[in-house]
Amino acid sequence: MGKGVDNLKYRQMQVQPGVYLPDIDIEYPEEDPEKKIAPVRYNGRQVVLDETFPYRDESFHSRLHHLLNRLMLVCLVSWLNRLRYGLKIEGKENLKKYRERFADGAMTVCNHVYRWDMACVLAATGYRTTWFPIYGDHMRGKDMWFMRYLGGVPVPETRGGMRPFSEAFDEYHRRKDWLHFFPESCSWKFYAPIRPFKKGAFTMAYKYGLPVIPMVLSYRPRTGIHRLFDKKEIPLVTLHVGTPVFPDLTKNVKEESHRLLTEAHAQMVRMAGILKNPWPDCAR
Repeated sequence: MGKGVDNLKYRQMQVQPGVYLPDIDIEYPEEDPEKKIAPVRYNGRQVVLDETFPYRDESFHSRLHHLLNRLMLVCLVSWLNRLRYGLKIEGKENLKKYRERFADGAMTVCNHVYRWDMACVLAATGYRTTWFPIYGDHMRGKDMWFMRYLGGVPVPETRGGMRPFSEAFDEYHRRKDWLHFFPESCSWKFYAPIRPFKKGAFTMAYKYGLPVIPMVLSYRPRTGIHRLFDKKEIPLVTLHVGTPVFPDLTKNVKEESHRLLTEAHAQMVRMAGILKNPWPDCAR
């Protein structure tokens, strides 16, 4: 048995019959759901994330690289994701059903469990223009180009940077682009339980009056041709698209943001086939 499945949280979890738990040899934290366990592969690039950084970059260089990134995503990464990880998407009818209510944009949320999870979300939404916050260290890592031009907006590392960072998202919302958050904040590779969520995403959803669309990645055993592309311990993935949760702007921001968080978290637990989630609190 791998370290992951032998984890205390896994032993406390109850799942529906047939739910597959990957037997990954990763030692997941048992107490701190925000502990980073995926190291950034630094490339030596120096970036200062203060008020001078272009959080919303409209330059020709930036627009060109966004286009190249999108072409690579649609023409290469999407196919590799299906070949290597067997990506399946369930529940896309929920997006079609509420399409008219997404006229001013929407916010997607998903568990953060592997390198291409954002590519899964974009595949489900038809590759809509979507912006999402990323840790500043990723701007100094080897995946910087892919993450930045996929739609990543680095979180400022100074107080002065918060104003242009917020203004960038204000403009994206004004343009009716979509937003995405990984409310668990950091990636735990192929982790099955749903960790507690940070509140910021849902406060922003309330601020902009955006529906929150819960999505969750669950796992399947590696079978058939997919055995050729990776080790058998690495699972195949299924992305489940839930029912949008709409904010009630007549209610208090704190209470309503908590309701959005709670309902999104509950849907994700249910879609993942979890009967008893081992993290007792849904928010932190």
